[in-house]
Amino acid sequence: MKTKLITNMYDFECRLFRSVNRHFDHKFLNFYFRNITHLGGALATILVSVLLISFTRGLVQATSIASAASLLVSHLPVAIVKKLYPRKRPYIALLETKVAANPLQDHSFPSGHTTAVFSVIIPFIIFMPQLAVVLIPLALSVGLSRMYLGLHYPSDVLAGCLLGTTTGFLSYTLLSEIVFIAST
Repeated sequence: MKTKLITNMYDFECRLFRSVNRHFDHKFLNFYFRNITHLGGALATILVSVLLISFTRGLVQATSIASAASLLVSHLPVAIVKKLYPRKRPYIALLETKVAANPLQDHSFPSGHTTAVFSVIIPFIIFMPQLAVVLIPLALSVGLSRMYLGLHYPSDVLAGCLLGTTTGFLSYTLLSEIVFIAST
């Protein structure tokens, strides 16, 4: 019974993955997803965090610090889980997966790019909810790009989203408490 449930869930996930990855040969989508995916990469997320900390002041700077802390903290569980649960990437496990040349070689679960982008944006969304209109579609695009590019299953992306959101929320909340205590 349990094995059948797991098999059915994996089959559903593979179908969902294929429904995204099958569009790999569309010129516009290739351009969009091959570029947007980098917004969840180390260079972009670290650079944005450092620039915002350096060139802002007050509550925006405090939010930037929470965002950077979230980015740092969120990648500890990513590294640990990838070691403990070494899941093969879809392009390795599913033969018909479309993937670009020189794909990533490490493990798939959870998506580090998705974790990173959500961990960076969530403190800003909490600080200024109007930003959600722009930042959430941006982060979802990064997550979707990971499937489109054949690098992650939907559950990898979902886990990254949850992990990044959780660390973003916790870092913002913790920093808000520290700032509140310091100001009283």
